[in-house]
Amino acid sequence: MTRTRAVSRAICALTILAASGAAAAEKIQWNHSVWGGPRALTRGIESIAAHVDKASGGNFTIRIHYGDAISPAKENLDGIKLGAFESANFCASYHPGKNPAMNALDLPFLPIEGFDAMESVFDAYYNHPIVVAEMGRWGAIPYMSSILPQYEFMGVGKPPTDLDGWKNKRVRALGGIGEAMRRLGSVPTTVPAPEVYTALERGMVEAASFPFTYSHVSFKLNEISSWYTGNMAPGTLGGCGLVINKAAFEALPAEWQKALTDAKQGAYDALANASIEADRVNLPMFKKQGLTEVRYSDEQLERFREIGGRPVWDDWVKEATAKGLPGQELLDFILAEAKNAKKS
Repeated sequence: MTRTRAVSRAICALTILAASGAAAAEKIQWNHSVWGGPRALTRGIESIAAHVDKASGGNFTIRIHYGDAISPAKENLDGIKLGAFESANFCASYHPGKNPAMNALDLPFLPIEGFDAMESVFDAYYNHPIVVAEMGRWGAIPYMSSILPQYEFMGVGKPPTDLDGWKNKRVRALGGIGEAMRRLGSVPTTVPAPEVYTALERGMVEAASFPFTYSHVSFKLNEISSWYTGNMAPGTLGGCGLVINKAAFEALPAEWQKALTDAKQGAYDALANASIEADRVNLPMFKKQGLTEVRYSDEQLERFREIGGRPVWDDWVKEATAKGLPGQELLDFILAEAKNAKKS
């Protein structure tokens, strides 16, 4: 799927309401909730805020509240439903019971390579009718994915130089990545990003997975770690993205709704570029700090995929089906979009 097609589908899915011409005279300010400080993850909403500010001549602005200032990370969807703020970052894996359909994007080893492919596949899935309806129950519009890069681990203690080294290791690993690690013999736990540094420092976990490399540095894990994985690439969390309060969106004048929709492509570009730039800076820094890079052979990685790939997908389909979702249909949709993305 091309970028143009993905953006066109998103525009249709957000259904811009017909409204008369001129923007309302009064200024509108939205509040946006996100955890952590400014970093690669926040480049998306920062780009969006700049775009709508300019497009509206300063009459429509988005104030970004960093560091859980107006809501804990796990409660951002609740805040959207309550109308406590108009937009927010969220991660489906922080509260899988709230958004089971969205959890499909967090499955390990999905065949989606590169930022362009992630943008295409994830954007299509965010606009799938089942996902739109699921998020609608929270009064939310699933606006866009954060297209997080592949996750890698950073940790303390003995480096897991082979896959057996992960047995009984306590790890911070979310969603399907956590289930894949469980099948390797690890003990995964869900820890919100702002709490990971303390968990690693106090020995509550021995390793933590994050989008490589910017999140490790953003949360300063490199300052207390002794090693990191460089090519494990168990997957990413496509179910981490941005949501908008539906009522707040529908209350906007039509031209400002359009400004929000038009801002998405620039936000995707900003997210991808920020991750690429972070790796360029951070990888040499890890070397200077003396961190050991752990790399696995092709044979070891293939074994990991056999253990933690398709079997985890199959289990997710069964669980989703038991919850009344068309699990196989949703997985097939993702795989078909991934195949199309490779062709484009």
